Amino acid sequence: WKKLYFAHHWPVTVCKMNANDCHDPPKYWTIHGLWPDRAEDCNRTWHFNVTEIKDLMSDMRHYWPDVLHSSLNRTQFWKHEWDKHGTCAATLEVLNSQKKYFGKALELYQHVDLNGCLLKAGIKPSSSYYKMTAIKEALTRFYGVTPKIQCLPPEEGENAQTIGQIEFCFTKELQLVNCTALEGESNPGQAHLKLGTSELSVCNDTLPTYYPSDVQ
Repeated sequence: WKKLYFAHHWPVTVCKMNANDCHDPPKYWTIHGLWPDRAEDCNRTWHFNVTEIKDLMSDMRHYWPDVLHSSLNRTQFWKHEWDKHGTCAATLEVLNSQKKYFGKALELYQHVDLNGCLLKAGIKPSSSYYKMTAIKEALTRFYGVTPKIQCLPPEEGENAQTIGQIEFCFTKELQLVNCTALEGESNPGQAHLKLGTSELSVCNDTLPTYYPSDVQ
């Protein structure tokens, strides 16, 4: 693989996609995962072991919660991320254990500070709409790179999309890079967030964009 996608999702939108399971989602961007851009399930014998990340537990629960299942001792989501993506990312020395993989993702989360950046740009959850180009420009201005932004397309009879996920791309040296796909690259995030019948896709630049503060 060539680069890592570091995905944040907006819990309110995740809940909107799968309303029956959500209780009181966090009102801040949380981690969805850290994904090498090609491989998946690289080592099926390397099983997730929650005791390896026990020192990270309070941060994991806060910044990387399983939005859909609120019980605190549930580790299914992290297990899935490790099995599918962590075992592949582990070819890098800085990510070559469960503690390093999850710990580095938490570090990147603090470093990127998406919540703070959007607030500084005056972009906050609201019942009015944003222009997607304004959100993109704010992020590009702040980070110097173009992230990948995914939305829930408008429902029948609506004209606005709902922002759901923002992915930042990193090189193997963990430097930020543009997320625009190079020729011939496959993208791991494509079929990633399909919950129920709704699915996230790359946001449309021309549609009004909803950044919801509550699950409707």
